[in-house]
Amino acid sequence: MKFHAWFECFAGCGVRYRLDQIVYRCESCGGLLEVRHDIDAIKQQPAAEWKRLFDSRLGRTSGVWSKKELVLPELDEKNIVSLGEGNSPLIKSERFAKSLGIDEIYIKQCGTSHTGSFKDLGMTVLVSAVNQIRSRIRAVACASTGDTSAALSAYCAAAGIPAIVFLPKDKVSIAQLIQPVANNAITISIDTDFDGCMKIVQEITKDTSIYLANSMNSLRVEGQKTISFEIVEQLNWQVPDYVVVPGGNLGNVSAIGSGFLLMREMGLIDRLPRLVCAQTERANPLYRSYREGFAKVDAVAAGSTYATAIQIGNPVSYAKAVKALRATNGIVEQASEAELVRASAAVDRFGFFNDPQTGVALAATVKLVKANVIPRSSRVVVISTAHGLKFAEFKTRFHQGQLPEVDSSLQNNPVAVAADVNAVRAAINGRIPA
Repeated sequence: MKFHAWFECFAGCGVRYRLDQIVYRCESCGGLLEVRHDIDAIKQQPAAEWKRLFDSRLGRTSGVWSKKELVLPELDEKNIVSLGEGNSPLIKSERFAKSLGIDEIYIKQCGTSHTGSFKDLGMTVLVSAVNQIRSRIRAVACASTGDTSAALSAYCAAAGIPAIVFLPKDKVSIAQLIQPVANNAITISIDTDFDGCMKIVQEITKDTSIYLANSMNSLRVEGQKTISFEIVEQLNWQVPDYVVVPGGNLGNVSAIGSGFLLMREMGLIDRLPRLVCAQTERANPLYRSYREGFAKVDAVAAGSTYATAIQIGNPVSYAKAVKALRATNGIVEQASEAELVRASAAVDRFGFFNDPQTGVALAATVKLVKANVIPRSSRVVVISTAHGLKFAEFKTRFHQGQLPEVDSSLQNNPVAVAADVNAVRAAINGRIPA
């Protein structure tokens, strides 16, 4: 069976483009584009057959390309650029659930992907698409708060395509900065914030030989929507009640919503989860808009936050995120610096190792459960967007008491003792009574 996909104006004016065209906005109205699929063709195959097909591929290929028919159906297999992305674990924590007082909670550890964040899911799709038209492309470029640059650099390096990354100076972790450097990307540190970098990269990519890799390019969303498929597969095709996602530029929120909506349309699921977008209160334009019924959105000057990957005051994918939230009866919550710091450290004690962005999502979850917005009988999935090792300095500073928001009851530092068995025994007994 032959499947087909194309770009179409998100604003609804009906303009279409081929996926191999170099275009990021509707040339008629200026609206963002989204990838649309031939749903009639997809639905000719019964839902039970799709489930059997996807289950048969589980673990045998990339978590993204196991859904190739629903991502880039017409891409030549030889042009796929994959680094084993996806298939990230969905970890159930009974201890965390008990501490919250809810039935079930899971953390979807997207940071186990190749470069340590969920951005790999979208980048494998975008770079594969570029690989198919590479005779027209001399480089791929992005503005980034860290993780996008790492993913772009790795996938371009794997394909042999030059990468250019624009990073806000002194606003990404050392681990995030060194990733594009190590992959030989042209790494440009700009004395501005992410929103400033985003303006520059849009100007640079008006030269169509330099391809734009930010999430306003909806090819990224096609890879990221597979998170939704993975969650449902891992729950034996059951739908969680809530999915909590940290939100910055808001591409991931719209992607996850898109995945669930597509599954329902295919008959793979019969209901939708409620999406929860969690923002830091220092970069919270979506939260402010939500409080006003999404009547409008005002860009904000993003303040300094530990959650640097979502330190974005003018999100490109706002309209797409609102559509996903409305379709799922979604919620937007915010977290303070103290709340995200505490949540990240507290949940680490259940065996996780959370980045500060995930700390925002965890803090929002705690607040919503305490407020009874999330009922105690719920099954909740929290999206962990990056690996904690990318933010080791944040972790170290917390436990050394160097963050103003430190909760001393959660600190845990090495115990220095003499090279003496009795001293070691005394140190152990001081922590764990005999």
